[in-house]
Formats: sequence, C-alpha cells, structure tokens
Amino acid sequence: MSTTATSTAPDLTDKQERILDYLRENADTKTYFKSRLIGEDLNMTAKEVGTNMTAIQNGDADVDVEKWGYSSSTTWKVTA
Repeated sequence: MSTTATSTAPDLTDKQERILDYLRENADTKTYFKSRLIGEDLNMTAKEVGTNMTAIQNGDADVDVEKWGYSSSTTWKVTA
C-alpha cells in the first residue's frame, strides 16, 4: 500500500504531492534521484520536477531533499 497524499502539507500542489509520494515509495532503496528519471516515471518534464522539488525541499515534508548535482539532469539526494 502506498503512502497517501493526505499526510502532506496542505499547500502542496497535486504535482508536488505526486513527486513526494514517489520519493517516499523509493527512498528505502534509493538515495539519489535525477529529475529526468522522476519525470519519466511520473509523465512530467525534468523542468517540472525540478521546479516542484524546490517546494518539497522548502516545505514541511517527512523527507529531506538536497540538490546534489547537475550532470545530465539535476540530481537530488533524498533521505526519509
């Protein structure tokens, strides 16, 4: 069973909640995420992911998000 969006901050958009759910579901097996690959999995562009990751990074989510690298798409370090 996946984590539902009801446990997120009310100021997150639908896209941000989808990304946050994706990170929660995958943070146990993965630490680094590329915007491009998240976008492919969620049917978004890398730019959409990057823009929305900033809101997650600055918000009150239960995951820590840190911009990590920029080669061939922004890489994010995520810890749950």
